[in-house]
Amino acid sequence: MSDLERVDYAHGTKALTGWLARPAGEPRGAVVVYPTIVNANAHMERRARMLADQGFLALIADFYGELPADFASAGALAEELRSDCDHFRARLSAAVATLRDLAPGLGLSAIGFCMGGQAVLELARAGEDLLLVASFHGVFGTARKASAATAHKPRVLLLHGDADPLAPRAEAIALWDELDAAGYDWHHHAYAGVRHGFTDPESDSRGLAAVAYDASADRQAWASLTALLDEIYG
Repeated sequence: MSDLERVDYAHGTKALTGWLARPAGEPRGAVVVYPTIVNANAHMERRARMLADQGFLALIADFYGELPADFASAGALAEELRSDCDHFRARLSAAVATLRDLAPGLGLSAIGFCMGGQAVLELARAGEDLLLVASFHGVFGTARKASAATAHKPRVLLLHGDADPLAPRAEAIALWDELDAAGYDWHHHAYAGVRHGFTDPESDSRGLAAVAYDASADRQAWASLTALLDEIYG
C-alpha cells in the first residue's frame, strides 16, 4: 500500500494501522472502509482509491492491529474481537473518530465488505454519527439489535447476494423487520443466484463453496453506492 498514506491510531492500548486515500482536489466527504475478515488487502486498497476518484477521503480501518497469516488465523482473531459487542463497536468507532479528526467539517459515511459489512451495521445500530452505512455481502447477525431509542440513525444500504449462505434470505428479511421496528431509512439490493464475496475477483480462487465473484453484481452494487453517495453529498 505504498501509494496510500499510513495512519497510525489506537483503540485503548491496541495499536492500529489505517490506510488513507486522498482525492485529487478538495474532498466532498469522508468514508471509512471496513475490510473483510482478512483485514486490509489489495481489494480494500482498490475500493479506497475508487472512493478517492469520486472525491472522497477514504480510510481503510484496521480490525486487529495485524494482518492474519491465513483464513484460519483471521477467523480466530475475528471470533475474539466479536465476542464482546461493546468491545467490537468501540474498535469500529476508533476508526470513525480517526477519520473525523482527519476530515474536520466533512460528513462521514462508512462502507464494509463481508465482516466489514457486519461492522457498518453494528455502527448503525449503535447510533454512530454517520450519514450512510453500506454493507456489501455483510453478515447480519448481532448480539444487540437496533433500537427505536437510538438518537442517530444513519441511512442503511444493503448490497446482498441472495444465494449467500452466510446471510440467507430469512436473515435478510429479519434485518428488514429489525430496521423497520427501529425506524431506520434503508435500501436493500439483492442479486439472484449471487453468493458471498461477490465483489472480490479473488473469491473464485479461494476454494470455498460459499464465495464466488460476480462481475455484474459487483458493478451494480458499486453503482448503487455511488448513486446514494451522490444523493447525500451532492
